Amino acid sequence: MNDLLDQSEIDALLSNSGSAEVVAQENGPAVFTRHGRISDLSEVRPYDFKRPERVSKDQMRSIETLHEAFARVFGASLSGYLRTIVEVKVATCDQMTYAELIASLPNPTSFNLLGTSPMEGTMCLEISPLIIYPIIDRLLGGTNQELFIPQRPLTMIETKLIDKIISRAIESLEDAWSGISELKLSLEGSESNPHLVQIVPPNEVVIVVSFEIKMGSRAGTMNLCIPFNVIESVIDDLAAQTWFSAGSGEKDSSLAIRIGKHLSGASLNVSGVLAETTITVDDLVNLSVGDVIVTEKPSNLPARVAVEGEHKYLAQIGTHKGARALKITDRIDPPEADPVVVPRKKTAHRAAATEN
Repeated sequence: MNDLLDQSEIDALLSNSGSAEVVAQENGPAVFTRHGRISDLSEVRPYDFKRPERVSKDQMRSIETLHEAFARVFGASLSGYLRTIVEVKVATCDQMTYAELIASLPNPTSFNLLGTSPMEGTMCLEISPLIIYPIIDRLLGGTNQELFIPQRPLTMIETKLIDKIISRAIESLEDAWSGISELKLSLEGSESNPHLVQIVPPNEVVIVVSFEIKMGSRAGTMNLCIPFNVIESVIDDLAAQTWFSAGSGEKDSSLAIRIGKHLSGASLNVSGVLAETTITVDDLVNLSVGDVIVTEKPSNLPARVAVEGEHKYLAQIGTHKGARALKITDRIDPPEADPVVVPRKKTAHRAAATEN
């Protein structure tokens, strides 16, 4: 009889087991769905309401890819301008608050405000003094050997020199963004202390693209701050597939115009070809003053103007202001081939003549 439990003992055991289950449930996960409690919290992640992620991961990858193209173009532009190899590459691409960005920047530094049109808002481009002063030293003819990096704001002359670098960065940024929007940037101002500039509220989310710039033995960072309100109107176009499809479309003619503008200043070797013939080495060695080389080309036929060795124009021989000149009369079409001169056994004759 001692092994049997009466009703009061059974009720006590049931009450104790129920309270233990309640304690276990209260100490367990407090996540509920329409199906009850969630025991697996592997998909549950903390979320900071002070730092909302307003740009998706796909859009962040598109922004990073877009600015990788900017880094290549900007590096090539700096290399040509400074006459030395400059490497620019994307280091990181993150979302943070504007206050966190300002707290991470050195003081003093080169903090530049870029106006965006037709978008609303202002971008910021910060360049570290670790690479600013080597660039200035290079522009002024220095070698960057044992260069001391001063802890002071830029002077007016140094600011004017850096404006040339900023203008090249603006051109490269406009080219990189041309597949997304017709972005027009302008330098609105510069500041040495970033804490004195507030383009957005401190808790506003900004996209910060950090670059690493290397020039010889010197290296530094460059940070591009893009507030969310600037790209909010084109945020849907920053998806990866949309961006790549836009890049594969019709190319902007502005690039061809810029290339043509730079090529128009290139120098070319232009020469007038009166006639062509062949001559033996023996006759060439025995040439002297007064000898005349006779060709089969009549004197009344036009001469040819060659550009870098390629015959391009027909011209008449004459004088202009006392100097020998060629007057262009016609253009030689590219498909037209120059006549082949067949070597002759006797191609040169000597005759008495006056000295040219």
